[in-house]
Amino acid sequence: MRRNPHAIFATITASTLLLGGFATATAQAAPAKAVSLYAPSALVLTVARGEDPMTATVERAVTLACAPTAEGTHPDPAAACKELAAVQGKFAELAAGPSNRTCTRQWDPVVVTAHGVWQGKPVQFSTTYGNACEMAGSMNDNAVFAF
Repeated sequence: MRRNPHAIFATITASTLLLGGFATATAQAAPAKAVSLYAPSALVLTVARGEDPMTATVERAVTLACAPTAEGTHPDPAAACKELAAVQGKFAELAAGPSNRTCTRQWDPVVVTAHGVWQGKPVQFSTTYGNACEMAGSMNDNAVFAF
């Protein structure tokens, strides 16, 4: 049986958030009140080595929450949230446009993934690049996957 580290990590994260929410809800005697007017935006972003996002070895992973404030383990959450807001959370559009970077044709695949929720909607994104230079050029050195 093959195990998917991304799915396992996402399941554990979602379970922790869900169970934490149930524990909080059941511990209170008063009716639950809305904590925020903002739709939730919480993501786990990864950079991994390999061709297939299901079997690639995760090298780096960060969390990113964008509402109501930018926070998480991402090194620049404000810039990453601003870039995601500009493309309305559509990760594929982050790579839109030609790259002006010159890269070798070395095959050393890199996979980037995003799992979680963007403005209340589920997100599951992954794409594979031929190597790290190609990834950086395609992403136009944006902040979202710069960690």
